[in-house]
Amino acid sequence: MRDLEEIRSDIAACDDEILMQLEHRMNCINEIITYKKIHGIPILQQKQEEKQQARLRTLADGNTYENEILHIFSAITEMSKHVQAKALIHGNIALIGFMGTGKSSVCRLLKDMLAMDSVDSDDVVVKNAGMSINDIFAKYGEEHFRDLETEALASFASFKQTVIACGGGTVLRQKNVDILRTHSRIVLLTASPETILERLKDDDSRPMLRGRKTVEGISELMNKRDAIYKAAADVIVNTDGKSILEVCEEIITKPIAFNARS
Repeated sequence: MRDLEEIRSDIAACDDEILMQLEHRMNCINEIITYKKIHGIPILQQKQEEKQQARLRTLADGNTYENEILHIFSAITEMSKHVQAKALIHGNIALIGFMGTGKSSVCRLLKDMLAMDSVDSDDVVVKNAGMSINDIFAKYGEEHFRDLETEALASFASFKQTVIACGGGTVLRQKNVDILRTHSRIVLLTASPETILERLKDDDSRPMLRGRKTVEGISELMNKRDAIYKAAADVIVNTDGKSILEVCEEIITKPIAFNARS
């Protein structure tokens, strides 16, 4: 049997080699991101990711430590996405826009694509208040809800590399816009009144749409907010006729817009 210190020395040498190779791998990830941005190649390539995972499973097949090795590579893949996120997005992404423009769905997919954290301001308000948005509006009114919304946004100040899905009326308060601008790039998602109606026609959880669930009613409310939304936005992405994946790709392939504001 080998001496204990000799074994430990071997482990240290392995760690040194792993560290060097991991650094090399992360540098390669940055090269890939640069290449994709220059040549306009989609950031997320599902088939390539699946091909890579299949290759790793084949390599690990039958290994004494197969499960452990695959778990390690899974973590490496996740950290590689973090490297991508830092190369593409500086700070957080705050998604704003009218109800039904897809903020929550886009938030979830961006989180997975870039291995970022995510938070939904409406969910935080509901959790903190211990009641639904409808109940908050009914019992305390819109102004109280907006106060809770501002408190929620302020609590995100220390977040890093996080996708924030904001409520439809979040940026109606300039204070909220100012809070978001301290730590986030603000992305406005838009859609036509017809698209909004189709997406929300069976949704009764939107108090601001009561009595307005028609193309005309939605259009009227959207027009009142349009200038405020656009003034707050760093990037504007229309979601009509696009898949969630297409919207996410459009968001993360606009680095110049993201980097424009210091």
